[in-house]
This record gives sequence, structure tokens and C-alpha cells, in this order.
Amino acid sequence: MGGFFGITSKTDCVSDVFFGVDYHSHLGKYRAGMAAVNSEMGFEREIHNIENSPFHTKFDNISSRLKGNACIGCISDADTQPLLIRSKFGVYAISIVGVINNDKEIVDNYLSGNSGIFQCMSGNRVNSTEIIAALIEKKDTIEDGIAYAASLIDGSASILLLMQDGRLIAARDKMGRLPVIIGKREDAMCVSFESFAFEKLDFEFERELKSGEIVELTHSNIKILKEGSDKCKICAFLWTYYGFPNANYEGVNVEMMRMKNGAILAKNEEKNGTMPKLDYVSGVPDSGTPHAIGYANECKIKFARPFIKYTPAWARSFIPSNREERNKIAKMKQVPVNELIKDKDLLFVDDSIVRGTQLGETVDFLYSSGARSVHIRSACPPIMYSCKYLNFARNNSDMDLLARQLIFEFEGEEGVKHIDEYADTNTERGKKLRRVICERMHFDSLEYQSLEGMLEAIGIDRNKICTYCWNGKE
Repeated sequence: MGGFFGITSKTDCVSDVFFGVDYHSHLGKYRAGMAAVNSEMGFEREIHNIENSPFHTKFDNISSRLKGNACIGCISDADTQPLLIRSKFGVYAISIVGVINNDKEIVDNYLSGNSGIFQCMSGNRVNSTEIIAALIEKKDTIEDGIAYAASLIDGSASILLLMQDGRLIAARDKMGRLPVIIGKREDAMCVSFESFAFEKLDFEFERELKSGEIVELTHSNIKILKEGSDKCKICAFLWTYYGFPNANYEGVNVEMMRMKNGAILAKNEEKNGTMPKLDYVSGVPDSGTPHAIGYANECKIKFARPFIKYTPAWARSFIPSNREERNKIAKMKQVPVNELIKDKDLLFVDDSIVRGTQLGETVDFLYSSGARSVHIRSACPPIMYSCKYLNFARNNSDMDLLARQLIFEFEGEEGVKHIDEYADTNTERGKKLRRVICERMHFDSLEYQSLEGMLEAIGIDRNKICTYCWNGKE
């Protein structure tokens, strides 16, 4: 997915931006970059590949190489950025978070005007950030250019620009699918995706941008360049999985939502009489853990950690490009606490079940370690659609998803008409989906949080939450 962070300040701020960007590392694994501007050197920039090492190892001592009273940085799960653009608006650095599904169409239309060129990447793709910059140039002001770009995009784009004079221009996606948050301290203003990133740098929360809002920041002032809308479709996955526990979105803390979500899941199980006999409740680390704590607290069953992830050396199992190596690392990371597994009945809450591959391997590992039974609960409903609004995962189609694969196996294309039934545990189709997953992945039982339960746990206006990946509706 990705995230960006920027500061405009009275004093050099590169070190602070380094730490602010580092706090977004959980949001991406592909590229990272920083750009700073100062009166002597103009713009300076560094970009590094972070597929095999964390952000902070590649940008260590960055403040000795970049200088500036204004600086931006990003974690990207897609294209290389920030880019430096020389334009009619002067030189600026630009970073985006989002995805452009109709990028080829936009590029072809742009080039049909007999002017302009784009740098090509592998597969003849054009960097999405460069596409946004080209569209901005079509209008007479930057804010009109950003609004114009937003009107053409199928997908989403929140945008952060660093101008040559040290101003920051920030824009939230037109549908508000991701947050853009402003922080303020005595000598500086900042723009962030994650609120806790600037709180640790002594900034205070100023406000979240509205959907489609565009603002200009100096070290002491916020100027609204384009009013935003109260309409919003923020992604629910920020709470269930992607968001860091300390983060707050639309005023709702991630950790608190997850614990409430787990409690609702347990309460529904007790009501429906599906609660199994258990020794321990646990979470699939790390994001499944708070859901499991809420579950355990509600049903009064002991919470425990029957296995621990060994992460000092291998923090991310998905980093190696070779699948066999990835699977090997994932296996080596799971270190059992045998006393909490052998001859025990266990229930694990995971944040979601996407393809199910690693979860299946985890359950096999628990059985090989002596577990008597392993029950699985998902903190969100069955995922039925690949996200088309954000760059969450590299799924090429809906058929990469476990639930959709099985529905197609059961009924072919006809099954799409009955997705709502498959999501519902009380229907025959829903029961069949869960039964077959249990059989093939060796679960003793499986249940999903309902869409209603998840939305209740988030607790904001449901019309402001995007649930596309579960029901195909915004």
C-alpha cells in the first residue's frame, strides 16, 4: 500500500522525517525514498530498494547526506518515488499513495495530444507518480491540476508535494479511502498517514483532511486550496489488518477496534452455540493478537501464545522472491511453546483469510507440535473481491482468493450470484464453504466475523466505510 510523511520547518528537519517515514514501514516493502530542499543545494533525493532490508538500514545517517528545512519521504509498495519534477510550477518533489487502474488509458490519451513523453519501466508501465505529475501540468494551478488528476483516475491517489520554496501541498483522495493527517508544533507543520508517527516527534494533532481536500502548509500556517467533502469511503482493512495498533483513523483507535471486534465475534459464537471446548485462545501474530484478546476476554477463556514468531533476523517472511525460500523462512520463524500446545484444544483468531496458504501451514505446524484440536476464527468476513482502489496486495484476480476459488469450484460463474449466501454462516452455501475449508486445511472448525459485527466494532457511520473486498460494494 504505502505511506508518506513530510515536514516544513524553521530548522533542518531531515532527521525528523527519517523517523516519521520509518514509522510507516509496516505499510510497504518495495521502495522507499526521501527528498529535501534547501536554499544552497536546491533539491536532494535518495531512493532505495527495501525488499530485503528495513527502511532504517538503507537510510541510516541520512541527515549527513540530505539537508533542508522542508523534506518528504515515503514507503512505497508500488512505484519508485518521490519523483523530482521540473515544470511550469517550478521544481518540486511528489509522492502518492494509491493505485491507478486506468493508467494505460490515461497515458495513451495524454500522448495523443502530440506532446509529452513518459519514462517506461519494465513491462512498458509508466510510474503512477509521473502520471499524476503530468496531469497536474494540464491546469493553470497546482490545486486545479490535482483535482483534474483525481477526476480522471479509476482507483485512488492521495498526494504530497514539496515545493522549491519549502511549502508542502497535500491532497487526500477524492473518496477519502486513506487518511491524510496534519500535525503542528511550534516551529513546524507536518503531513502524515499515521498519527502516532508525528506524535513521537512532539507534533500535536491538528486535523484530518476531508475527502478531496487540498491544503498548502508553511512552517506556521495551513491554507485551504480546495475545500473537501464530508463524504468518505475509508478502507475498513486499516482497522482489521493494515493499521498499526497505535494509529487512529476517523477518531477510532486500531487496537481498541480490534479488541472490540474480537469480543463481538465471541459474543455471537456464544449466542449461536458454536463456541468449542477450549484450553486457550490465541491470535495469529501480530495483527490477530488484539482480536484474540478481545475474544478471550469476552468468553472468559485463557489467552495464551502457543507459538512465538522469531523476528530479529527474519522480520518479513514474504521478502524472498523464491516461494520455496519464503515458505522455509515462514516455517523457521514459528517457534512453539510446547507446554501450551501438546494435548491442548486451541482457538486462533487471524486478522483475515486471503489465500490461506500460510494459515494452513501454521495449523499443520500446531498439529505436528501435539495440538489436540485447532479452531480458526477470522476477524473479518470471507474476502470475495481483490481491492481495486488501493495497492493492498499483488493479487492478479479475484480467483487468487480462497473463498472465490472454492465458490467457482462449487458452482462456476453462477456462484458469483450467491456470494452473500456464502458469506453468511447460517445458509447452506455458507456452511458448505466453511466445511470444505476445514476439510482441506485441517481446521477443527472455522468461523468468520460478520460484516455487521466488523462495522459495529469500527463504530463510525457505515456509509463512510468501504467494504468492497467483502461484498463488491463501496
